[in-house]
Amino acid sequence: MRIILVTGLGGAGRTTVAAATALAEARAGRRVLLVSEDADPPADGGNLRVLRPEPAADFRREFLALQARSGAALDLLGATPFEDAELTELPGSRHFALLRALRDAAHGEHDLAVVDLPPLPEALALLALPEQLRRYLRRLLPPERQAARALRPMLAQLAGVPMPAQWLYETTARWEAELAAAQAVVDAPTTRVHLVLEPGPAATRALRTARLGLALQGLALDAVVANRLLPADSEDPWLAGLTAEQHRHLAELRTAVGVVHELPHLGRAPRGAEDLALLAPVPPAAPLAPAPGREVEDRREEDGVLVWHIALPGAVKEELALVRRGDELLLTVGPFRRHLPLPPALRRCTVTGAGLVEGDLRVRFTPDPGLWPRTP
Repeated sequence: MRIILVTGLGGAGRTTVAAATALAEARAGRRVLLVSEDADPPADGGNLRVLRPEPAADFRREFLALQARSGAALDLLGATPFEDAELTELPGSRHFALLRALRDAAHGEHDLAVVDLPPLPEALALLALPEQLRRYLRRLLPPERQAARALRPMLAQLAGVPMPAQWLYETTARWEAELAAAQAVVDAPTTRVHLVLEPGPAATRALRTARLGLALQGLALDAVVANRLLPADSEDPWLAGLTAEQHRHLAELRTAVGVVHELPHLGRAPRGAEDLALLAPVPPAAPLAPAPGREVEDRREEDGVLVWHIALPGAVKEELALVRRGDELLLTVGPFRRHLPLPPALRRCTVTGAGLVEGDLRVRFTPDPGLWPRTP
């Protein structure tokens, strides 16, 4: 199943474009699921269904389940349990609810899921969240340390209450499974991103940010949508000036990506199916670029050096920092950071250099002695 993630600058109309895209696909005969908190497209022959994440209900359900699992420890501390009615969702609950909706969407009986993501900076953080949290869980509660569970019965007898370690590991395993499922959706080759922009001073900068942030996550930018374009034939000098400025910024976007899908300004807020039909981007014949890959090139035939290629379109050397941490590389590019696990072939190698050539980061590794004989 294909998944389209729709994001963009705040106020650029990404929710409307997501709804218009879903409706157009449904009218083409596909079974479509639209995941959105705000979109309200009209029904269209039963092919379009809307899934609304519910952050408040999701938070209460998860909190109460965790409280139930840790009941023995809370009783030992004399804590008073919370009830459903007194719980208020915490900041960040929206992200987790949306990740669960994304996971559920991938397992439904649909041909396509269109996901209305938050504005661009928040969306990039959301897409990186599953991998980051899974790394934190592995570091704080390594699965291999569960072998110590043999000591828990004795400790439980000494303390007089069940020890919490078992439910803690069980809860961690459940979270790991849910995060892994969400990450699998983000990483799937059929998952693509549509970026909605209103041509203006911030559009080109937002495009660069999106391409760089998505590339670091291994995601492809499938389409750039220029929304709310003003009519070019207006005789009003004031409106003609705004139109000229829009088209200057639109030209910058075209220079950066080549293909930009243009949607008109309706002169009003979209109303009903017919307005949405005017705002559905034409599906691209091919993505703007393939999903960035991370390939290891073995060049032992020359000098025993291995080169790791990481696509980072739009990156500049001044924003780049690379640090080795055990079996990981900590890669920082501007505001973005990612821990990249090293492939087995590189774990016994030393980083001997890195260079950035036209958006292609090349990290050079030299094998430690004894890993393999150099080619004469």
